[in-house]
Amino acid sequence: MVTTAVHKSQHQQSPVLIVGNYCHDVLIQNNAVKAVSLGGAASFISNVFNRMSISCNVVSKVGEDFKYPVSYTPIVIPTSKTTVFHAYFDLGFHGKRHQDRILKRVCACDPIRPSDLPDTRSNYGMAVGVGGEILPETLERMIEICDVVFVDIQALIRVFDSVDGTVKLVKLEETGFYPLLPRIGVLKASSEEAVFMDVEEVRRWCCVVVTNGKHGCKLYWKDGELGISPFLANQEDPTGAGDSFFGGLVAGLVQGLAVPDAALLGNLFGSLSVEQIGLPKFDTRLLQRVNDEVQKRKMQCLLYERSDDELKFLRPEGHEQFHTVLAAEKLVTPCSIEEHQWNSPSSTKETEQIAVPHFPKQPKLLANPMYEEPIQRFE
Repeated sequence: MVTTAVHKSQHQQSPVLIVGNYCHDVLIQNNAVKAVSLGGAASFISNVFNRMSISCNVVSKVGEDFKYPVSYTPIVIPTSKTTVFHAYFDLGFHGKRHQDRILKRVCACDPIRPSDLPDTRSNYGMAVGVGGEILPETLERMIEICDVVFVDIQALIRVFDSVDGTVKLVKLEETGFYPLLPRIGVLKASSEEAVFMDVEEVRRWCCVVVTNGKHGCKLYWKDGELGISPFLANQEDPTGAGDSFFGGLVAGLVQGLAVPDAALLGNLFGSLSVEQIGLPKFDTRLLQRVNDEVQKRKMQCLLYERSDDELKFLRPEGHEQFHTVLAAEKLVTPCSIEEHQWNSPSSTKETEQIAVPHFPKQPKLLANPMYEEPIQRFE
């Protein structure tokens, strides 16, 4: 679905508001650039929503150097450049600790401010900054205009080395976001990020979702916790897997699934994402079957009564069978992209078409083609 970018007061109401900047991601291994692609949590999440036919608004800022056509038009800041991350896949060893990659923010676009958000309400808000672009006052405004707000902890605890931009993490309680936790609905963190908060403390205020790669994820809420099974995947690139998970989780909730079932859908999309480099291109036939199964699951759970908000976290009857069905559908049509798509001649043409003129006095909006741009891969 393509939305038309207009002044914020004219944004149409949609179920989900996504807030976070688009980025340029550069993947580096053995001192060589292996691929460049569209990045940023907003791009991965909106990609999932597009494929699941879920309406959303995206508030994102880029510079005039932004080079990708996207489904949801960003605000272009003439005085700033697009946020750029370099991901190093051969520097991930620090003593006994291992990371999939080392991230460096080499360029940062302007932050997203409360005045950049639409005036209309949304059922769900997603604060998913990756480069420090979400401010405490922006998150507070999201809480005011959204019924439930989902937050990725990376938007709250990332700091950046002043010399080379290496991404570092600080304790959540040391940030200006900490007082807002009782007002948000869900906080998502990877297992590596979760150590920077007191899960037992935070779960008293909001649901905490901790992702753990091939081991799936775990839900924590005030009165309980629940592990959610993973899906098998052959990892090619971990970039954006947590974002795709988050998109799948909220997509499931939008369509009426219970939280555990929605988390299964999130695990599915996370597993599909790691099997591709850069922004994943999901197989249309697979997603149609997944959509069909989601609708069947929704109908199965109509008799599942929820007398209060806490019950929505309980595992509904048939949860394991739902996992089995989704796993079987994933195996029917492996999600893959043919090699010729990496270097499609149409890629360059589409990118050239998105060039925009210079207006030095005010932010402007890019043209709005559907995102179908393959990443550029270098051998």
